Amino acid sequence: MKIAIAGAGAMGGRFGTMLATTDNQVMFIDPWADHVRAINDRGLQVHVGNAVTPHWIPAALPQDVHGSFDLIILFTKAMGIAPMLESLRSIITRTTHVMVLANGIGNIEQVEKFVPGRQIIAGVTVWSSELDGPGEITLTGAGNVTLQPLAGQSDDFFQAVLTAFHQAGLNPIASDDVLAAIWKKAALNCVLNTYTALLDCNVGEFGRLPNHETLIDGVLNEFAVVAHHEHIAFDLDAARQLILAQFAPGGNSAHYPSMYQDLAKGRPTEIDFLNGFIAAKGAASNIPTPVNRLLTQLIHGKEVLSKQSVRIPA
Repeated sequence: MKIAIAGAGAMGGRFGTMLATTDNQVMFIDPWADHVRAINDRGLQVHVGNAVTPHWIPAALPQDVHGSFDLIILFTKAMGIAPMLESLRSIITRTTHVMVLANGIGNIEQVEKFVPGRQIIAGVTVWSSELDGPGEITLTGAGNVTLQPLAGQSDDFFQAVLTAFHQAGLNPIASDDVLAAIWKKAALNCVLNTYTALLDCNVGEFGRLPNHETLIDGVLNEFAVVAHHEHIAFDLDAARQLILAQFAPGGNSAHYPSMYQDLAKGRPTEIDFLNGFIAAKGAASNIPTPVNRLLTQLIHGKEVLSKQSVRIPA
């Protein structure tokens, strides 16, 4: 199978290096020229603990990709899905399958504007990784990936994907309701991504705050009401337990989520596809979401401040 990782950042890098350990042919596609150049020049440098290993996987800018692929795995930010697919139109054929694993809600609808449903595999993952710089990532914790083809579970291609993911150690789970899994992961991100970014801490530090459960419940209670209105099978208690499990030592407690990383590097965040999505859906349906609305505006404020190079001394 020929696999393209479209969006070779922290998570794309992790999935790409793991899939490259199988018999499948893997290629990175990314719009960041320095990142592409670094991967091709010295391999993707992967940090695990105190060890650093180069992974020699070819990388290219979107406009430089030719030929075709059996599977394109989208790991761009949610707001980058449409631009990435637009740039790859020439290599997407009637037999190309597109898997979307980007954080956030509403990604499937974006992909459907470019690829028919029968060629889409929707999913969500709780694997974690951090992008340290051009051509360099750090792997943290363990995880799994939940997948569902929009065409149906019996599809031969989907079974081949499951086999490849099993062989790569990605722990795939075939789901009959991937939307429930996507919303559950989005709930986790609405809490951990947003609060760690605002409080300038990692997951474990947030979990040690004396009021962390109050902060969690403020987001989740609104999230659950909106999910119910959207006819999503959302289990509030299960989402809460998933979040609390991240604080355990040796798990993801040392992880700095992607929103934290984006703000630290002056990049836009996915807030409008997380807390902002819940706030927007709430506003459209007259459902009060004051916590998620405030958190969205605070993150947008930090996005502006993170881009400013001049600071007034205290």
